[in-house]
Amino acid sequence: MIRLALWLLGALLLAGVVHLATVLLLPRMATQDAYAIAPVNSVIAIPPPTPEKALMPFMDPAFQVSVCRYDLTHGPLKFSVPITQAYTSVSFYTRSDVAYYAINDRAAGRKVIELDLMTAAQRAELPENEEITAADRLIVASPTTTGLIVIRALAPEPGWIPAVRNALAAAQCRAQ
Repeated sequence: MIRLALWLLGALLLAGVVHLATVLLLPRMATQDAYAIAPVNSVIAIPPPTPEKALMPFMDPAFQVSVCRYDLTHGPLKFSVPITQAYTSVSFYTRSDVAYYAINDRAAGRKVIELDLMTAAQRAELPENEEITAADRLIVASPTTTGLIVIRALAPEPGWIPAVRNALAAAQCRAQ
């Protein structure tokens, strides 16, 4: 009886290790992720979810989403997106899905969210200019050279969707 219990315990531990390894490795091995969808340094709109199909799980149909995959190996990036009437947010993620910065329209306090994205080394190379203050230029330091910028804008009613899509279509993610 003890031998059977030990075999069952061993099988359970092995199954747990295999399950844990699969759950941790599967996202890294996926070929159809945001990096496969988005071209480098340009903003693309994610299609809105339908009851039959959604590009990402648990998408809210009231939010319009755009993505910019960035690569900072050739220099800093200039990013801008006009804010919408209801709500606009911008989130920055590393290649390994770690969120490192986020800003929304209320924090921006302007009609456009504008910022410069660069690595810490590129930031250190910038000349110090007393005429340009932190309020004039928002600089975000990326911990990695590649990553994603996700833009979300709320359309609380169906009639607002065209205006929100136009605002997201005006978003720019370009090398300086």
